[in-house]
Amino acid sequence: QDSPAHFLQIWIMPDAQGHEPGYEQKHFSESEKRGKLRLVASREGRDGSVSLNQDVDLYAGLLSGDEVVRFEVRAGRDVWVHVARGTLSLNGQALAAGDGVAVTDASDLSFTGGNDAEILIFDMIQQN
Repeated sequence: QDSPAHFLQIWIMPDAQGHEPGYEQKHFSESEKRGKLRLVASREGRDGSVSLNQDVDLYAGLLSGDEVVRFEVRAGRDVWVHVARGTLSLNGQALAAGDGVAVTDASDLSFTGGNDAEILIFDMIQQN
């Protein structure tokens, strides 16, 4: 009641109808995301991430100061980047809280110049 909340609701459509509904909640520490990307959701729940019924890998990262995070876009994949808070640069382009970027024809992403930045990266199979 006395603290503001920052809420981000994300919908990822399942790969097929008829999946049993599920619910998972996990905490990922700041140290797991500081200056790097942490897999937080994936089809198989790899590496302690939550499970999805879709070919999507969701990463979270925190950047400030001189931290640099690189992400390699695999062939046949598209990427959506969402800046949840703060500011940073993606391949030299300035981004701020609330910005989103669709990446379709790049192989390497470089995140730099973070100022209390939190990013989400959605690594998805290309849709034709």
